[in-house]
Amino acid sequence: MKKNEAEQRINKLRELINDYRYHYHVLDESIMSEAAADSLKHELSLLESEYPELTTPDSPTQRVAGKPLDKFTKVRHEKRMISLADVFSEEEIRDWISRNEKLIPGGKIKEFFTDIKMDGLACSLKYRDGIFVQAVTRGDGMVGEDVTQNVKTIENIPLKIDIDEAEVRGEIVIFKKDFEELNHIQRAKNEPEFANPRNLAAGSIRQLDPKIAASRPLKFIAYDLVTPDSKTWHDAYETLRKLGFQTSNEDRVFDNLNMKQMFQYIQELDEYRKGLKFNTDGMVIKVNNRATYDELGIVGKTPRGAVAFKFPAEESTTKVRDIVISIGRTGAATPVAILDPVVVAGTTVRHASLHNADEITRLDVRIGDTVIIYKAGDIIPQIKEVLLPLRPEITEPFDYKKALGKQYPELEFERPTGEVVYRVKGESSDFILKRAIEYYASKSALNIEGLGEKNVVALVDAGLVKSIADLYRLKVDEIAQLERFGKLSAMNLVTAIADSKNPSLAKFITALGIRHVGAQTAVSLARKFKNLDALMETTEDELLSINDIGKVVAEAILAWFSDEDNLNLLNDLRNLGVWPIEEQDVLSPLEGKSYIVTGTLDSMGREEAEEKLRALGATVTSSVTKNTTALIVGTKPGNSKLEKAKKLQIPLMEETEFLVLIGKKL
Repeated sequence: MKKNEAEQRINKLRELINDYRYHYHVLDESIMSEAAADSLKHELSLLESEYPELTTPDSPTQRVAGKPLDKFTKVRHEKRMISLADVFSEEEIRDWISRNEKLIPGGKIKEFFTDIKMDGLACSLKYRDGIFVQAVTRGDGMVGEDVTQNVKTIENIPLKIDIDEAEVRGEIVIFKKDFEELNHIQRAKNEPEFANPRNLAAGSIRQLDPKIAASRPLKFIAYDLVTPDSKTWHDAYETLRKLGFQTSNEDRVFDNLNMKQMFQYIQELDEYRKGLKFNTDGMVIKVNNRATYDELGIVGKTPRGAVAFKFPAEESTTKVRDIVISIGRTGAATPVAILDPVVVAGTTVRHASLHNADEITRLDVRIGDTVIIYKAGDIIPQIKEVLLPLRPEITEPFDYKKALGKQYPELEFERPTGEVVYRVKGESSDFILKRAIEYYASKSALNIEGLGEKNVVALVDAGLVKSIADLYRLKVDEIAQLERFGKLSAMNLVTAIADSKNPSLAKFITALGIRHVGAQTAVSLARKFKNLDALMETTEDELLSINDIGKVVAEAILAWFSDEDNLNLLNDLRNLGVWPIEEQDVLSPLEGKSYIVTGTLDSMGREEAEEKLRALGATVTSSVTKNTTALIVGTKPGNSKLEKAKKLQIPLMEETEFLVLIGKKL
């Protein structure tokens, strides 16, 4: 085929493939079989290989995932990506309308625009000369992360549109049907199921390897055309659809003169939303006129001109398997009910906060009870009531003080006068926070250079850091004003913190400082669950199936991921772009072998040596047993370890042998 003939053929193939893509991925219609479409794509790929100069950025072949990234780069949004304030009743909606009408000329809002509230990952798409060039996550609203390679793999996003310059915003989601199929595959492979569609969508986009995003059935549902300007939100949606973007198709316009229709629609939507393709927990209501919307402005992080109506909580029943107590960053001891897994509002619930000792007494909740749980937008579900007729015959009230003594025998607790919460005695919140940050930044965890004890104290005492997440909000100018810092050292610290955003899963688990979970247990957890979302949704049985995890460690892990403060922290970190890389299946030559390092090595520190062993699949312990494969001996080794190794006839390994073992050149 001559070049001019190939060019004509390529153009026709692209047009037909794009038409198939639009009908299949946007309209949910099929104009040809998938096999036929694949054949056309294959022909196009062969022609572009023969004439590479005819390949363009908007060609369907360019959706193929590229090489893995080292890290995501930060991008500042030209226009802030905002969050919406929540309302829960008709009265609150009317109050919101009344407040806004006092702020606008004429005192009357003519129309409202509504759309379903999508449960996914917010993302902004940029087009230049009509070609898709960049995708950026919401991040903190001002600065997000460039995820272009991953987003480009999403089939329902047009790579070319009929507008030169445009910014389109929307939610990246996974439809419920596709999510169920993925979990069916996970079950068939005897692998952990994914927690929920929202977390899976967000986790897929935040993978450094675009092939992972390409393997997931992601969809982009557009909800805003930032540029070019539109007179109303309804006009923006109509333009989005004409450009080939998929919307929820649940958008409506309501006249202020007939508000009854809008409230009736909210009730109807609450009834039939379970049958929608995607998960939702509410409806967005906006002032339809965009000029008026913009004039109303923003308060804090939320616009005055829009709210999110949250549907009533869903309820379900389940059994209380155990009650564990978590120690939060403030030293507060929070009881948590461990539940038989049950689906509530589209999410599998495995635990519920009991808040404090008084709440346990009020509910009289006991291990073995059947309870009603509900969810109202909270990260941790709540127990509504105990179904007393279903209580086992042999049971006893939960003894809070006894449980504290059993689970934390080395700590003392007190209940300050006037408080309902027990706290670790003598421990201030700042002290606990400082220790948590030091451990988070330590060599065995994320190894953040410049975050030693003195600098941590300076940052916390200055009020710049009130949680681990605040580390990623630090600004150079703020740090440079502190006594211990200059401009250069402040820049170095901010850079070092930013570089820690996407650590390995094992390192991140270690950094969280979960009680009884050290570096070796963190490695075992990473190998078992592969990603943090799966670990967050684990059960006691799954944890106990891991060789080196017993009941005490399992309870500590469940308690940590059941604590509301901890889950709020993880959610905050995720929104800031801080999330561990998914664990990959790799060859582990030392799988099943156990080593101990004693003494000082010339080539590296002990922690680094242990890390290299774990990376190769080995278990690293601190005491010699009959199961130890070898004792790695440096200078000035521990006599007790040497003697025990000799007694048990455990092989001794010199540093030169160790370097050969880990593949390091001498």
